[in-house]
Amino acid sequence: MTNELWQQLRQEAQRVIEQEPLLASYVYSCVLNHDSLASALSFILANKLSDEVMPAVTLRELFEHAFATSPEIIDHAAQDLHAVYERDAAITSYLPVILYLKGFHSIQVHRLAHFLWGYNRKNLALFIQSRNSEVFQVDIHPACVMGRGIMFDHATGIVIGETTVIEDNVSILQQVTLGGTGNEQGDRHPKIKSGVLIAAGAKVLGNITIGEDAKIGAGSVVLRDVEPRTTVVGVPARVVGQPCLEAPSQTM
Repeated sequence: MTNELWQQLRQEAQRVIEQEPLLASYVYSCVLNHDSLASALSFILANKLSDEVMPAVTLRELFEHAFATSPEIIDHAAQDLHAVYERDAAITSYLPVILYLKGFHSIQVHRLAHFLWGYNRKNLALFIQSRNSEVFQVDIHPACVMGRGIMFDHATGIVIGETTVIEDNVSILQQVTLGGTGNEQGDRHPKIKSGVLIAAGAKVLGNITIGEDAKIGAGSVVLRDVEPRTTVVGVPARVVGQPCLEAPSQTM
């Protein structure tokens, strides 16, 4: 899948240059000057995260090391990219996702932070988390475990706690919190099963499980487990039925 996506990105980049010559330099720098998705992604993310004291070249080396050590990071990134293309009604091609969408970017930055955390480079992981929050307005603890095919739609204001686990093919909208209740220790954050859709502004709090293909309504506060294929809404959230369609995370 990764190689096919990369060739599609290059074709779309060529078309963009033909349609909008003012973007030629930018598109060449971000896509066409590279020979792989890993190379392009490391360049794009490093330049977005860099600041006066942490240069892009240093950050790019970090990304490239992570990608070389754990190739599944790029495989997951490709599936995240495809997820946005499939689920976001505003997206009609792959290129804008890798160039412009901060939801996609923030997930890939977290994958680097999580990699560093796993190798006990925790201070550096926390620095990457901090830059992710500053640049993309998405705050994910580096220890959070995240699957593949993840979509953050709009993404602004998403907060995800340390012991959260997000399985595959989950969609999360802006202003969502996956947090603790404030009085717990240890494993204190939600477990989000595959296929879940969490709508804008929802707060899912505590070491609870949101079952497969469940749907959390906008603005809801969820304090208890949610059964698979169940829709909950309200403050506190209550069951109101089942999702109308299969796989709510994918149908949105």
